[in-house]
Amino acid sequence: MGRSITTMKFLQAVLPLLLLGPSLASAQQSSLAHSPVPAAAAETSAAVQDLQRDLRRIIAAPGWSSDEYGVLVVSLERGDTLFSLNADLPLTPASNTKLFSTAAALHYLGEDFRFSTFLFADGRIDQGVLQGDLILYGTGDPSISQRLLAEPDSVLGAMADSLAAAGVREITGDVVGDGSFFDAQWVGPGWLETDLDHGYGAPVGALAVAENIATIRFLPAAPGRRASIRTVPETWGIALDNRVVTVSTGANRVSFQRQNGTLIATGQVRAGTGGMTRTIPVVDPANFAAAGLRAALAERGIIVRGEVRSVRDRANSRVALNVAGASDSKAPRLIAVHHSRPLREITGVTNRVSQNLYAEALLKSMGRVVAGEGSYAAGVDAVRRFLQTELGVDPVQVGLVDGSGLSRTNRISARLIVRLLDYMARSSVWEEYYTSLPEAGRSNGLEHRMRGTAAAGRLRAKTGTVRHVSALSGYVVSADGERLAFSILANGVPSTARAKRTEDEIGARLASFSRGSPLASHSATPADR
Repeated sequence: MGRSITTMKFLQAVLPLLLLGPSLASAQQSSLAHSPVPAAAAETSAAVQDLQRDLRRIIAAPGWSSDEYGVLVVSLERGDTLFSLNADLPLTPASNTKLFSTAAALHYLGEDFRFSTFLFADGRIDQGVLQGDLILYGTGDPSISQRLLAEPDSVLGAMADSLAAAGVREITGDVVGDGSFFDAQWVGPGWLETDLDHGYGAPVGALAVAENIATIRFLPAAPGRRASIRTVPETWGIALDNRVVTVSTGANRVSFQRQNGTLIATGQVRAGTGGMTRTIPVVDPANFAAAGLRAALAERGIIVRGEVRSVRDRANSRVALNVAGASDSKAPRLIAVHHSRPLREITGVTNRVSQNLYAEALLKSMGRVVAGEGSYAAGVDAVRRFLQTELGVDPVQVGLVDGSGLSRTNRISARLIVRLLDYMARSSVWEEYYTSLPEAGRSNGLEHRMRGTAAAGRLRAKTGTVRHVSALSGYVVSADGERLAFSILANGVPSTARAKRTEDEIGARLASFSRGSPLASHSATPADR
């Protein structure tokens, strides 16, 4: 877990990113940095004309009057445009937004970057007693969960073990969850109230465990009495006001409202039943993590005399204050460090599973690294800076407000997405970026799509869905071995399921496209640069 050193020395050694700020923007630019994706029309061969006719027919097939499509297909081998429809029209991209947040994160942080989560003792340890608080400090790691860890509970358990190994058996103060590395705007701009009742709308903080989602089971008591609750993970950190009552007749039903930082549960469970289980995002992610730590401490017999609480503001953070220059004698003592899996694995989860919390954590991390502020606004500015510096994109064209695409106010064109795909295909992190995308017919996100077609195993692309919006953008290898980059954005569609069938037909048609003059053989894996 790491040896005990002072906070100042520790952060100077382990978190140099805090000191780098805007200088992280790369000065090195690719040869295509300031050139748009080639917009020249493709040669008017019969094969290309047939492709264009087929794609127009596929897009028009549903017969909708309210839909808006933005589509662009370019060849990464020959540099020509094979198909274009409203390519410059700004549309809601849904989770195609993650193409930008993961690309910029790989650029700024690097594929080997690992998030760190720290445990500090803020006080003197005397004869097994910590005279002060225990601080769990996060720097944005969204991955302390079962997606990348076989035993996610072992992280907090190992930290508790490290505290026990330091001889601590009692804590006189509080267990503090410090999430001040990011700001306290946990909900993205433009997110709907209904999003907050689902796992995909979990709050975004610098300290996160179990993806900031808890499973709550409401168990019946005697009729007329309040239902009892059980949580997974077992924790006190949900800020739940339980108003669910036990009834003798009727159906089980539970609903939630958020009010002044508290989750209010109302409804009923019927006596004699197994109750009702709901999975919901927590209200305060830092408090939730600290409560999980306290539970781990209790399992090991470590007594906590104080409470569980959270810190949201850097002005109230003992860790941040000591980084700013407190003397070593007053600095919290480092007890343990947990390092995440490398960024390449985190971006893989972000794109293949379309995990919103991961994408937003990446966005805020870029904001903290590039601008010194872990906020949505700073993160979006970092993405714009990446696109301007590396691709020569006018920031006005980058209509993003979050990192996941859950916000319906994001606006991006198909052309900008293809420009990004073109740049990434020539970048030093191409392989990590390419393999982070779902593979048609084989991997999460596209495992059930385009099976049995020419696109299976030859197309990798990011999906996207919110109400009345569907998107698919990525790479496909044609029948001639020609690598194509494409973007399909559909807004105002009455059925996203039908829109996805349209995307699949387009993907299959692109994979079967042949000019009749094969290039050197290419597989569906990253080509040599």
